[in-house]
Amino acid sequence: MSEAVTRTVTNPPGLLASLDPLLRDWLPRQRWFAGKGRPVTGFALVAATELLPADARLGLYHVLVRAHQQLVPGPGAPEEPGDCYQLLIGVREALPPRLAPALIGHVTEGPLAGRTAYDALYDTRPAEVLLEALRTQARIGGLRFERDRRREIRTGLVPRLMTAEQSNSSVVYGDTFILKVLRRIVPGVNPDLELPLALARAGCPRVPAPAGWMVADLGGRSWVLGVLQPYVQGATDGWELALREPAKGEDFTAEARALGRATAEVHTALARALPTVTLGHGRIRQLADGMIERLEEAARAVPLLRPYAPGLRTAFTALGDLAAEGRTWTAQRVHGDLHLGQCLRSPSGQWSLIDFEGEPAKPLAERRMPQPPVRDVAAMLRSFDYAAHSADAPVPGWAGACRAAYCTGYAEVTGRDPRTDPVMLRAHETDKAVYEVLYEARHRPDWLAVPLSAVRRLATPEPV
Repeated sequence: MSEAVTRTVTNPPGLLASLDPLLRDWLPRQRWFAGKGRPVTGFALVAATELLPADARLGLYHVLVRAHQQLVPGPGAPEEPGDCYQLLIGVREALPPRLAPALIGHVTEGPLAGRTAYDALYDTRPAEVLLEALRTQARIGGLRFERDRRREIRTGLVPRLMTAEQSNSSVVYGDTFILKVLRRIVPGVNPDLELPLALARAGCPRVPAPAGWMVADLGGRSWVLGVLQPYVQGATDGWELALREPAKGEDFTAEARALGRATAEVHTALARALPTVTLGHGRIRQLADGMIERLEEAARAVPLLRPYAPGLRTAFTALGDLAAEGRTWTAQRVHGDLHLGQCLRSPSGQWSLIDFEGEPAKPLAERRMPQPPVRDVAAMLRSFDYAAHSADAPVPGWAGACRAAYCTGYAEVTGRDPRTDPVMLRAHETDKAVYEVLYEARHRPDWLAVPLSAVRRLATPEPV
């Protein structure tokens, strides 16, 4: 490809029909598939783009497909159009052994009959096609590949798929870049691109600045498909570090304090770069009512939560009462899903924050709403509790010491310790713990003791 390549692509008729039987079995088994527990009843093609011609030894298709699912499992249950997923489908006559984990299935009908379909992100050549398209700012069908022209994207970087992710897929190129390929996509401005770009403009070094991004222009709207960022070579994520250091007898409070400073620097930069709003009585009442509604839903679903529900409710009513007295708060854009696994420490000791997508299950508009910064703080405090529970040899008082150090580090940057606003902090930590109770009860019952321990503490307010 040359610079600014533009290519018009004709999609083969019958492509989705030939893949449909294979995708019904393969898609629900992927870790990033959001509709688990409900059968896939069919697909609707949103867009398909040929990136490598299928008549060659290797074909490559970029496919956006909407999965139709039953609202509830069971015969005769009503259906609804489900989520839209981004697939990169490779086709070969036969898969080499190294690509066995990528197998989707053998196509028996349609334009790809006799070929083998597979997840192309496992394969070197398709991954190279994506990077080359970003490097050349290609336009292929409805796909648009953009890059920061101030950043050089070299050729010859060897790609490898990372296998540890849950909700998306990432490909590392050499030790230079990492391409995060979003799997469940929605139209509109995606915070996973929006916020890192804003932070780069604000000169914040705590978030790797986007070097490129993939977009689909469909129906007059843009869909963000992926973001290319610098790869922090040799970095360790905060979760791994929090489990490893105590096991070696190392103190983690210095790291927690540094992480608090990093969080505060990101919050400060976001407040400079993007609009902030003031939350008065009406907005806080809505916030507290939403928290109460989530508590009631969780208590109906998890009987173990019910004895604590009245005490937990006071965390939210106290917030509304304070607002009724005239107290206001500032809301701004925040990370939205902050935990130790979303933080990287470089070999030099520098902490970075990554993955600004927010909670993927929430609507995009909600993920882009300004929030009190303490929401991120509360989420990180909960993450320390989880790390303490997960350690092979738990250290008494470890979580409490890390929580205190994190808040101290945050205050060193902002001049305000989150603990000096105990009502707002308790409300957000309680809301997060209630969410955790519901999640663990549904998906990981063995972990339910972790948020229930926090629930017992949060159900009784500490003296102010």
